[in-house]
Amino acid sequence: MTKITDVARHAGVSPSTVSYVLSGKRSISEGTRLRVQESIRLLGYRPHAGARALASNRSNVLALVIPLRTGIHVPVVMQFAVSVVLAARRHDHDVLLLTQEEGEDGLRRVADSALVDALVVMDVELHDARVPMLRSLDRPSVLIGFPADAAGLTCIDLDFTAAGEVCVEHLAGLGHRCVGLVGSPPEVYARETGFAQRTEDGFTAAARRYGVTSTVHPCQPTAEAAREMAARLLREHPNLTAVVVHNEPIVEPLVDAFQRSGLRVPDDLSVVAICPDELAERAALPLTSVTIPAEELGKRAVELLMAKLDGHEVPAATLLPPRLTPRASTARGRNYA
Repeated sequence: MTKITDVARHAGVSPSTVSYVLSGKRSISEGTRLRVQESIRLLGYRPHAGARALASNRSNVLALVIPLRTGIHVPVVMQFAVSVVLAARRHDHDVLLLTQEEGEDGLRRVADSALVDALVVMDVELHDARVPMLRSLDRPSVLIGFPADAAGLTCIDLDFTAAGEVCVEHLAGLGHRCVGLVGSPPEVYARETGFAQRTEDGFTAAARRYGVTSTVHPCQPTAEAAREMAARLLREHPNLTAVVVHNEPIVEPLVDAFQRSGLRVPDDLSVVAICPDELAERAALPLTSVTIPAEELGKRAVELLMAKLDGHEVPAATLLPPRLTPRASTARGRNYA
């Protein structure tokens, strides 16, 4: 392993000079600085994490607050977490995981202890109790999600309102006149989680705009609940010709339940899912879907944090436009003229 003394010997300077070049704490002539940097590059020297932290007054650690509670689909949460970790490592930072249950106390604990330089916060509620504290912390933060009042915060997310709208737009364009939204579990709506509420708002607004009859049903994330939901929808809405599913665990069980009831997908019933592309592509019947861009959201959240740590101005709000990919699960409605 290359040491600082090896760099000093190669550059023809003292180890302290190498240290000053790395930390920037003393003025070094341009020629010497360039010579040291070239030796660092040629020898592949990487400063010890502790030394970097002392030199920069940073911990080189980000906190990621992830939701591990009822109603949340853990595999998708892990896609976000992996994306944040990989992006952080590209910026030479590690990641400390906090769970949603730690709430305000967890945020205060890591901020007061100087364990982390900055925070990424997920599973944002419209009236999130953590928001006042995030505004008051002396650590920068980025929220993956939007509270109702985002003033003074940096937020990024998929535009879930537009996602709900584009699903209805696609189905209305195919001639469907009665569509249903099978949404997140009831507790997610009860907590007023932003992504669920905004998807419903976009869905119902677009249905009104296109003159489409719509219905919204939260659903527990189990195969049994999916079967019960399929039966209920067909019983209560006999004219139903299309369904939008925003609940990853029940996407395939719900399609299967409809098919077992005698409906052909997509000939009798079209299905659109709001989910990661991998789930839609690998389903037994490839699903038309609006993707959840977990990788891009995690990466861009970290980039926003890095910019804030370096003192740069960043956009207060970043909304990624939804991308709908037609596949085999949607077709013209039965009454299409």
